[in-house]
Amino acid sequence: MTKVVVREGESLDAALRRFRKDLAKSGVLRDARKHEHYEKPSERKRRERAKRLRKSR
Repeated sequence: MTKVVVREGESLDAALRRFRKDLAKSGVLRDARKHEHYEKPSERKRRERAKRLRKSR
């Protein structure tokens, strides 16, 4: 779990910016979006194969 303690004299906007940066770095949002909908194994294999092909080109 990502926590951000608001420092003395720090604005709430700055703390929120740090929180969002920590979330992006930890990959929590990306993982949540990945598990938002069920993906059939065949669809996952097709997506990963397309990713490998794009990367090799």
